[in-house]
Amino acid sequence: MDLPVAVSALLIVAGLWNLLIWPQFLRRVVKDPRARDASGRATTFLTVHVVLVSVSMALGAAVLIVGIAALV
Repeated sequence: MDLPVAVSALLIVAGLWNLLIWPQFLRRVVKDPRARDASGRATTFLTVHVVLVSVSMALGAAVLIVGIAALV
């Protein structure tokens, strides 16, 4: 396997990893008692983690697209 194909494969794997792992993490965060206050409103804990997951998934999608584009 030559270097450009190896780099493309690495980018594809990294992108898929982010798109598969982060939603599982978010499911656990949503179920965490710290995610909601006594009134049921979202806490800073939940908000920060939703932003973290959103940004990470957007970057994961971008990395995946770059990996596929580099392969083609």
